[in-house]
Amino acid sequence: MDAGLLIARLMVGLALSAHGAQKLFGWFGGHGLRGTAGFFEGLGFRPGVLFALAAGLGEVGGGLLTAAGLLGPVGPALIILVMLVAIFAVHWPNGFFASSNGIELPFAYLASALALAHAGPGAYSLDGLWGLGIFPPSTAWLTIAIAAGFGFVTVILRRPAPAPARTHA
Repeated sequence: MDAGLLIARLMVGLALSAHGAQKLFGWFGGHGLRGTAGFFEGLGFRPGVLFALAAGLGEVGGGLLTAAGLLGPVGPALIILVMLVAIFAVHWPNGFFASSNGIELPFAYLASALALAHAGPGAYSLDGLWGLGIFPPSTAWLTIAIAAGFGFVTVILRRPAPAPARTHA
């Protein structure tokens, strides 16, 4: 069980960290903070730089905490937060499958993070190494509920782009 948790944590955590590094630094073919900010502005997240920074930090931080197995459900909860926003702000109108930019991939990340938050990091983790203990299920549920709340508030905070000024000739 512990080896399986390690494999799942590393795959999910490192993949999502790399995705966040695309947003923050432009690594791995990403657009960097400014390019991501422009995309976020187009989605109604203003100021775009602030929301792009938050998303990138959530992905990198949540991914690294998850991969390392540090602080129990905190890393998976950050992943859940960012994936909820991605699902509802970007992918929902496109259906399910990733081939049409649907919710398939962020849904898979969210489901994986949810499972990891409840399973715990396992013995092969920094929590296990440093004796940080097992987090009770109530801690996982509370952490996930807080993350989901922040995710939904973030989606609600979107504002449509201002209408272009009309000029009269």
